[in-house]
Amino acid sequence: MTRIGVVTIGRNEGQRLIRCLKSAIALLPQDTPIIYVDSGSTDGSVAAAESLGVQVINLDMSRPFTMARGRNTGFRYLIEHFPDIKYVQFIDGDCELIPGWIEQAKETLDNDDKLAIACGRRRERFPDASIYNRLADMEWNTPVGEAKACGGDALIRVSAIREVNGYNEALICGEEPEMCIRLRQRGWKIVRIDVDMTYHDAAMLKFSQWWKRSMRGGWAVAEGAAMHGEPPERYMIRDSLSGWLWGLFLPVMALSLAWVTSGLSLLLFLGYPVLMGRVYQYRCSYGDFPSHAGLYAFFCVLYKFPQVIGQMKYWLIRWRGQQATLIEYKTSV
Repeated sequence: MTRIGVVTIGRNEGQRLIRCLKSAIALLPQDTPIIYVDSGSTDGSVAAAESLGVQVINLDMSRPFTMARGRNTGFRYLIEHFPDIKYVQFIDGDCELIPGWIEQAKETLDNDDKLAIACGRRRERFPDASIYNRLADMEWNTPVGEAKACGGDALIRVSAIREVNGYNEALICGEEPEMCIRLRQRGWKIVRIDVDMTYHDAAMLKFSQWWKRSMRGGWAVAEGAAMHGEPPERYMIRDSLSGWLWGLFLPVMALSLAWVTSGLSLLLFLGYPVLMGRVYQYRCSYGDFPSHAGLYAFFCVLYKFPQVIGQMKYWLIRWRGQQATLIEYKTSV
């Protein structure tokens, strides 16, 4: 029988972490090794995990925390202590496994030796708690079939992770798609199947949280383009250019030329509702409710501003040669 291990990572997830670990304990065989890697929590997460009988690893606080480092640490512990494991279910500490996912994901990997990763539909646990949670739920809804990347929750083949030496621990975000690029370059495939995989608790109740999370997205865009922007991958190049255009160059040009053009340059701002309309039509064609599509379109355009700030922050930190640190948007519960 194919054996599976679980690696959960977290930092101050509180009750979210307890729900996560209990879902894995309830849905997997009793002998399934479940590893929780903690990144300096101060909310009792470590004690809570230990009380559930989960193996806990505390990351060395003298080194910068990254999610990639946490995943690699848990993975290395698994393969060292349980060498017969074939697949690893990675899951973030703010998520819960959904019944039936593991069985269908395992079957998918069993039927194709070239598949490195199987992922499914991540759903928000409380999509109606805020507009920001609703946006996250829509964000997770990506096309099924062969994919270029996965998110933090996925069932991954051990031999594939070993071949590319795991996640890049220097990245503070965007480590999953970056590893997927290296996997695809070696001939591996990633697939998203039409199965509910996990519930996620974004816990975004404030605009400031959404803004900070969007800045983190901009950082991931900039770093991804810097690392893999060359042909043939051209990873994040289009996203990066879009951020610079809509988030910086267009508004600066419209305002700076307003005097010399007698205000005509302000017409450039009409590009934003046009872009919003295009996104709205796309989301409606994707099956979203019109109200949800409108919400998504508005915030997709607004996103360009924190995105470009995140991009600028990445390049500034890189130019200064400074150490990047986590961009956190959640509060402990």
